[in-house]
Amino acid sequence: MATTTADAVHAPALAPSGLWSWITTVDHKRIGALYGVTALVFFLIGGLEALVIRIQLMRPENTFVSPDIYNQMFTMHGTTMIFLAVMPLAASFFNFMIPLMIGARDVAFPRLNAFSYWVFLLGGVFLNLSFFFGGAPSTGWFGYSNLTSSQYAPGHGVDFWAVGLQILGVASLAAAFNFIVTILNLRAPGMKMMRMPPFVWMTLVTAFLIILAFPVITVALVFLLFDRFFGTNFYVPASGADPLLWQHLFWLFGHPEVYILILPAMGIISEVLPTFSRKPLFGYAVVVYSGIFIGFMGWGVWSHHMFSTGLGPLADSFFALTTMLIAIPTAVKIFNWIATIWGGKIILKTAMLFALGFIAMFTMGGLSGFMHASPPADLQQTDTYFVVAHIHYVLFGGAMMGIFAGIYYWFPKITGRLMHEGLGKWHFWLTMIAMNVTFFPMHFVGLLGMPRRVYTYAEHMGFDWMNMMSTIGAFGIAASLLIFVANLWRSARSGEKAGNDPWGGSSLEWAIPSPPPVYNFGSVPVVLSRDPLWHRESREAALASNQVHGPIHMPPNSFWPAVSALGMTMLMSGMVFGWFVGIPGLVLMLVGLFSWAFEPCT
Repeated sequence: MATTTADAVHAPALAPSGLWSWITTVDHKRIGALYGVTALVFFLIGGLEALVIRIQLMRPENTFVSPDIYNQMFTMHGTTMIFLAVMPLAASFFNFMIPLMIGARDVAFPRLNAFSYWVFLLGGVFLNLSFFFGGAPSTGWFGYSNLTSSQYAPGHGVDFWAVGLQILGVASLAAAFNFIVTILNLRAPGMKMMRMPPFVWMTLVTAFLIILAFPVITVALVFLLFDRFFGTNFYVPASGADPLLWQHLFWLFGHPEVYILILPAMGIISEVLPTFSRKPLFGYAVVVYSGIFIGFMGWGVWSHHMFSTGLGPLADSFFALTTMLIAIPTAVKIFNWIATIWGGKIILKTAMLFALGFIAMFTMGGLSGFMHASPPADLQQTDTYFVVAHIHYVLFGGAMMGIFAGIYYWFPKITGRLMHEGLGKWHFWLTMIAMNVTFFPMHFVGLLGMPRRVYTYAEHMGFDWMNMMSTIGAFGIAASLLIFVANLWRSARSGEKAGNDPWGGSSLEWAIPSPPPVYNFGSVPVVLSRDPLWHRESREAALASNQVHGPIHMPPNSFWPAVSALGMTMLMSGMVFGWFVGIPGLVLMLVGLFSWAFEPCT
């Protein structure tokens, strides 16, 4: 496998152009761009699925879609947003920014990085193919047994879902191992662990969570596929199995997954707030350690999703306490962010507005989540729209608001152009208003007793006008996204030139040209402080990295990662389509992997 130290030709300053260059690229920046664009497409698809859900619920006894189509929509909406939108949007920042922020020329394993993208793309396409082969899964994104058994879910919808998630898991694991090695081994001289930018720290914690959490869901999905394909009885109560086994395995993965989604956004916020407050991050060490503590404690709270299953007083008490405890490091971060802003010279650019919106909306989501720590309260709220409100305040008001802040913040570095501030502010305010119009009423319809996962409701139950408000708000969110997409398109084509450091940032990525050259740094930078561009001596050392001294060796492009990813996807999809797809996939994967391994470095 070629790495960034392989003997290769002198790296050009500009990347090659053309479709083939994108298919064969191993440049972390291009792979980050591919991740971002693909994830945004899936995000829009998930948004369309959400609009179908909201149109169906806008009035009682509606017949816009059938119950089965409705179930398919909310299953694929949740699956798409979590696995195909929010996670890969964070991964796009990992890919593009991490090497720049730590002073590296590339990731540790460039071809493995390319492989992870192609597996993600093909896994996402495979997951959505279910719409064209008998219908998408209609069991919910959580896949509770026995809903996923062959008896209650005939057809191939659940098979596409289970195999697709396995494929996506391979992509996530490949990327996670790559970034752990990159962060630990490729940091610039002088960049000690406690000098790393907060976003790098949160990426490191997220990567460890991925490599520990995804094997758990892999085991759960293997059991499910064995039940469906080979007649085993891991989840079949009639044969003596316990369907709660799925819930334990799924939520043992699912709650660390919540922090896999939110920790990158917390890292982005910890970069944006100091830059636009003109102050170093308040309590840097506390922010870092609280992120590590969240990652550690995320493994001890999963059963608060299961209070209604009758775990018993001892288990209820334990998971209630751990759920309360994990709120502490989150609150610590919020207080540190507020202290960073306090007394600063605040500049309200769009990125800063989204960062402030993140704090407000994520705090609301955290408060409603803290209420679930009480088993009696949870019994009232579970499986109602109160929980739907909570998860959307956390994942949309939290993770997506943080990602939008990151897009507006790093877009100049990625493209060399600024996003339009006027359109950006329209995007922010419409998002904030529409999000609260959509999700805030769900707290009340949930407390009034409206259950989740029902495709309609009777009149005169008190849900009517609040559901109408939520639907209007959902269309407001759609309008805000249209403004965002228009801003992206306009800014990428004809936006104002940005320069190297338009925001006056403090970390290494702002020391090099925008967009960065293929090799990132002309010479390896030396880091002398935690905010290298905000201190005179360390700034001079960082800026000196733009000078090229001697040949720069970069790995050549390769199409074998894409071939290997296609072969692996065909092999795994053979479980659904049959041996005539799986066996050619195995052959293609082996050819790709061996060719990848023995491909010359030059």
